[in-house]
Amino acid sequence: MKKIFLPSLLALALAATSLVDSAGAFERTLQGAVAYHRAQRCPWHGAYVHPAYNMPIALVVPPTAEKQTHWGWGVGNTRITTIRHQFGRNYPGPMSYDGSAFRARPGWPSSTDESGVYYVRGPW
Repeated sequence: MKKIFLPSLLALALAATSLVDSAGAFERTLQGAVAYHRAQRCPWHGAYVHPAYNMPIALVVPPTAEKQTHWGWGVGNTRITTIRHQFGRNYPGPMSYDGSAFRARPGWPSSTDESGVYYVRGPW
């Protein structure tokens, strides 16, 4: 019995340690490493607030999402960029919010960047 139990237990332990979660798989690529280091130096939001909430809104996308499209009006204003930021699971504690650092959405927006909604990859 021990001859069958120990190898199967070892195989099960080896299989459990070789499982890779999809959220961390992106960081192991070159593009993911560059995005991670850029995310450490810049905020997750842009310069505009969402008009309904008067603050920037994070739109959580799956952790395997790598790219986002910024739609713009005009010639050559639509572009595709990397989603840099990812939600952490830890609660940072109560935070203060200073709305004076952001701009209101313009009456005639020229890009989806001015909507106040920004992509952030989920933690799962």
